[in-house]
Amino acid sequence: MNAPVDCPCGSDLAYAACCGPLHAGEPAPTAEALMRSRYSAYALGLEDYLLRSWHRSTRPAALDLARETPAPRWHGLKILRYQPVDADNAFVEFVAKFKVGGGSMQRLRELSRFRREGGDWYYVAGEWST
Repeated sequence: MNAPVDCPCGSDLAYAACCGPLHAGEPAPTAEALMRSRYSAYALGLEDYLLRSWHRSTRPAALDLARETPAPRWHGLKILRYQPVDADNAFVEFVAKFKVGGGSMQRLRELSRFRREGGDWYYVAGEWST
């Protein structure tokens, strides 16, 4: 895989300075950084990273992003709210834009819950809204 120059998460940083190090194993400094890296992982098809960054209590046994036909094409992430609850829990509300096949642009809005354990942030669960 060729790494993109601009980070898919929309941070205005280069991939190598944003989500790339997290995908390579560096811990996310905040739940928002983990959220951005997970969006980029979906955009880049990095299933191993998605599973690794998913909390063990809610993590699926496997993902099969390649099976989705046609695969969604991700077109942007907007963080609406980052809300730390305490040192080890936080919420991130976001909107992600995507297209499937030749269809129209769609939006996924989610309020995601994150937990830090052993110094690492994990995605726990999310609630979708319109």
